[in-house]
Amino acid sequence: MRKQKEKEASQLAEQIQETEKYIAISEQVTEALETLSGQLFEQELQLIQEKLTIALQEVLEQPLKLKAVAEWKRNAATVEFQIEREGNTEDIMKGQGGSVANVLSVGLRMFALMTLDESEHRRVLVLDEQDCWLRPDLVPRLVKIIHEAGQALGFQIIMISHHDPSTFERYADCIYQFTPTKDGVQVERIETDLQRDE
Repeated sequence: MRKQKEKEASQLAEQIQETEKYIAISEQVTEALETLSGQLFEQELQLIQEKLTIALQEVLEQPLKLKAVAEWKRNAATVEFQIEREGNTEDIMKGQGGSVANVLSVGLRMFALMTLDESEHRRVLVLDEQDCWLRPDLVPRLVKIIHEAGQALGFQIIMISHHDPSTFERYADCIYQFTPTKDGVQVERIETDLQRDE
């Protein structure tokens, strides 16, 4: 009986030793994974800043730069977006009549959709009045960027707008114009430049 107890105690001591080794390695692995995760997050944030800065400059024709300031709290990141104009920081929600926020929200939604599993989530983006704060002459630039990004990323994009349908003819696969009537709504399909080129 004593030999049996000694054997069990020895086995238990070995298990405790193995567990302690695992715990020591586990903490190092967890720390390394958190560091790697933080680095990957910073790289993604840098990519978002670069791409959306280009979009802002192309659509708004202004020397704007997007700045994403990340802060880590309780193992979670919070990101505050700002724009920089000639070295001065501006709140994206103030000034520009909302046009900066509109352009950024399209880009951020596209980045978010790219992270989803394609086998479970279809890449469809619905933009409802995304161009509402833009001057009419700037709308074609936003539509061009949305069209090009959608094609490059394999997105299907539905854009709802109050702007003249001719604004979208160059980049849309199809356009439907809805006009209220006394009996309801008249729907008219408008031929696009893409359809004419086929």
